[in-house]
Amino acid sequence: MASKKKEKKKNKKPSMADLADRHQLYEFSVQYAASEIEFVDETYRSIRGNKAQLLREDFCGTANVCCEWVRHRKGNRAIGVDLDGEVLTWGQEHKLAELTQGQRKRVNLIQEDVLLVDTEAPDIISAMNFSYWLFKERKKLKQYFTRVREALADKGVFFLDAYGGYDSFRELEEEREINDGEFTYIWEQERYDPVTGGLICHIHFAFPDGSRLNKAFSYDWRLWTLPEIRDLLEEAGFSKVTIYWQGWDDEGEPDGIFVPSTTGEADAGWICYISAEK
Repeated sequence: MASKKKEKKKNKKPSMADLADRHQLYEFSVQYAASEIEFVDETYRSIRGNKAQLLREDFCGTANVCCEWVRHRKGNRAIGVDLDGEVLTWGQEHKLAELTQGQRKRVNLIQEDVLLVDTEAPDIISAMNFSYWLFKERKKLKQYFTRVREALADKGVFFLDAYGGYDSFRELEEEREINDGEFTYIWEQERYDPVTGGLICHIHFAFPDGSRLNKAFSYDWRLWTLPEIRDLLEEAGFSKVTIYWQGWDDEGEPDGIFVPSTTGEADAGWICYISAEK
């Protein structure tokens, strides 16, 4: 009886979840590197009056942004820093493999702690997708911001993002169909602690055959507010901090255009960019 069960299991057709690559699903669902690069490139130029060449991506993951940066302009160079060797290897095998030989030579991936890494001074340091929220203590986040400021070139600019709104303090699940129903992206805020600001989140993926990839990615963060982030950047020594708020189209949907703003609206959910000038 046991052998028959084993044979049945062995012959079972793999589900869509079994065959899925979580890193590819993430890029389809969450990260649009070309738009991100366009924003940091144009904003740096408007601030400094010249083009940036060397970008360092902290918490770089698959190095998608690094690869997009070297594609963006001939001569651009990128440094990617991440502690996770598995995700860096995936990036080398999939994202860097898509580059030309010349472009690959302009990307340097480093497996290291962002609090300890020592690199060539970049024009831009980027910490997107709320990655820096893993620093849950005020002194640790200030330490990271201080290290970034010290690492930047003399006219360097630090770019990061943040999200908020009253839904960000709730325990909830949000679903979004991707690629005309090819799969469903599920964002779960499992736990929020109002005393510590601690936030536990997961990304799940569901497929048309009924299979699921649960907890494809999990995050143990602190939900930092914009005033806290701005204050810490200023305490770390940045000369100017600017918030870029997203506008809305005629149908009330986010238009993807971020402009400098000193005020925002009390929306259920918002995303913004932040620049901090050395």
